[in-house]
Amino acid sequence: MKTLLLIDANSLIHRAYHALPPLTAKDGEPAGALYGLSSMLIKIIKERRPEYIAAGFDRPEPTKREEEYAEYKATRPPAEKDLVGQIIEARNLFQKFGITAFEKPGYEADDLMASLAEKFKKEKGIEIIIFSGDKDMLQMVEDGKIRVEAPLKGITSSVVYDSAKVREKLGVPPEKVADYKGLVGDVSDNIPGVSGIGPKTAAGLIEKYGSVENLIKEFREIGITDSKAADKIKGNEERALMSKRIALLVRDIPIKESLEDLRLNIDKEKLQEYFRKLGFSSLYSRAGAI
Repeated sequence: MKTLLLIDANSLIHRAYHALPPLTAKDGEPAGALYGLSSMLIKIIKERRPEYIAAGFDRPEPTKREEEYAEYKATRPPAEKDLVGQIIEARNLFQKFGITAFEKPGYEADDLMASLAEKFKKEKGIEIIIFSGDKDMLQMVEDGKIRVEAPLKGITSSVVYDSAKVREKLGVPPEKVADYKGLVGDVSDNIPGVSGIGPKTAAGLIEKYGSVENLIKEFREIGITDSKAADKIKGNEERALMSKRIALLVRDIPIKESLEDLRLNIDKEKLQEYFRKLGFSSLYSRAGAI
């Protein structure tokens, strides 16, 4: 079984930035996030030995989700000034690692990884690992085809999600994660959900009715016997549907690249030279041993 590793670049860069103390490169520019990201990539590649690899980046332009819901992610503070330049430089860093990076205006890294996974899961003998700390990616889990690996606190450990692990965490299977968020919402992304419906209630409703759409249909056409939940959903049907749409990952972004285009091919000498220029002496020898 060969492995295709898909990396949420922005998620890892932010995690590295907040996990490590400030660090500057030889030219005096901030480089702590780049150092942490490089360290994580070396560790991931050495441990998983993927034959194929790609990364997804967010773009600065407004996304299609923001076009529908202007408050999407509105509560997130802007990236720190010393991080912005490192996010830009990270594209060059991935290139030095021989990793193909994808980005597309209007879409998020999550959508690109979902589309890549959707396209290449049809390939025979391929296991797909999505490396991301974003819970939205859990909706992509398919046992035997796609699993999600989420970094834990810091940058040295992670947890692997299969269907059972997703259900253990959220109370619903992977294919119902967007329905779950339609009811519960997501504070980190400022997705509203339905006020007053918590994780346990949401999981129970989804288990009983199957989806947000079926739940609302029952409410409108038949009448829901879950009176407490009905009181909360009443008047908030469109809000629940919108929240689900916002949470759903886009899986059909056209991807022209073939699987072979994503083959990992690291030029160790070029990577080591890049680390030398940045002053990452401790990573120099590690890069040579990948």
